[in-house]
Amino acid sequence: MDLNSDLGESFGAWRMGDDASMLEVVTSANVACGFHAGDPAGILQTLREAAARGVAVGAHVGYPDLVGFGRRNMDPTSRELVADVIYQIGALQGLAAAAGTRVRYVKPHGALYNTIAHDARQADDVIAAILAVDETLVLMGLAGSPLLQRARDRGLRVVAEAFADRAYTPQGALVSRRESGAVLHDPAQVADRMLELVHTGRITAVDGSSVALQADSICVHGDSPDAVAMARAVRARLQAAGVALRPFADALAE
Repeated sequence: MDLNSDLGESFGAWRMGDDASMLEVVTSANVACGFHAGDPAGILQTLREAAARGVAVGAHVGYPDLVGFGRRNMDPTSRELVADVIYQIGALQGLAAAAGTRVRYVKPHGALYNTIAHDARQADDVIAAILAVDETLVLMGLAGSPLLQRARDRGLRVVAEAFADRAYTPQGALVSRRESGAVLHDPAQVADRMLELVHTGRITAVDGSSVALQADSICVHGDSPDAVAMARAVRARLQAAGVALRPFADALAE
């Protein structure tokens, strides 16, 4: 199983998360590319720390929405969205090369992530942008979403992701952040849920029902105040149960 987190999201004097500590726990890092968060110097430092720890790096591309942290819905034209995604991947590739690592995959962020899970037009735009840059890049997306099959049909490799710190609806979608209980904070609860997911392929939804969810990577959001504690709890619980943790990109390369 792969354990990932969204990192590189600090901006100038505004600190977001604890990248150094998180990189001691996760196996993959989704690194901001400057559109929803992240400044070049901070992104470069995160990439250097990821390289030093053998953590796989992905481009965390998003809408151009610094003020809203990429969590506000947008409706760019296809011409704009394709170019925006290409631009962000390219920027991170340059910084990654300077840091002694490389971009292995792409994970859309926030509102873009949620939109392309079901919006065919924007999904196709993101897929087209990735293919235009490097067809060997892997697309990380929401487990169970139509996006994953659309990408496979275009020849992209994909990895399905589940969220340790987010509540799920009975339909397998993420509960909106605008609703109470959408974000989880208890490390023990989060670790228990992820062990259940790994062992059974199911997760308990917000209404108590059990939802089938096949995932190859688990995400803990780096901007949560409890992020590092939750990631450590998940890692410890999985390893104690004999679950091996490694970057999914390494497994796909074999």
